Amino acid sequence: MTELEKMLKGEYYDTRDEELRRLSSRAKDLMRLYNQLPAENEELRQELLGLLLGSCGERVRVNQPFYVDYGRNITLGSCSLINMNCTLLDTGRITIGHHTLVGPDVKIYTAVHPLEAGERFFTDEQGNSAVRTKTAPVTIGSYVWIGGGAVILPGVTIGDGAVIGAGSVVKESVPAGMLACGNPCRVKKPVTETRR
Repeated sequence: MTELEKMLKGEYYDTRDEELRRLSSRAKDLMRLYNQLPAENEELRQELLGLLLGSCGERVRVNQPFYVDYGRNITLGSCSLINMNCTLLDTGRITIGHHTLVGPDVKIYTAVHPLEAGERFFTDEQGNSAVRTKTAPVTIGSYVWIGGGAVILPGVTIGDGAVIGAGSVVKESVPAGMLACGNPCRVKKPVTETRR
């Protein structure tokens, strides 16, 4: 099994792998180009998003700057908005549904390291020390609104129509149609249905 396959399956993988480094470097180069584009150049922005992301629906908007690890592990549904200065660390899969709003400065993480300090690093056959990492995917449904500055931690699922309050740290999944906020983020109440 390749290190990429291990990474996407949620198994411990070697972050120093050459294929992973190439994929990450490609994403960083595309991301740099994207972030330097004039905001009004919609056509080229959409073209670069198509090259950067694993899947990108129609009529999406991703405001600059925007940061990713690989890009290719992100699925972004149609008519969704990612506002400026968001970071999607997609070592694992990140799925965002359609008509979803991601506020500015939102961070979505998928990398997981061992809690035990002595387990966070391993030594390879050449005696080199490396970080022990695995991933847990993040899934965000459709018609979700994630307030600015929220942090979504690995393995979280946010159901359709949910609202995440600004500045929340989401470490547990949030059911569909619920308002949740705080640090740690907790479900507060159902969201009133107003979609037409």
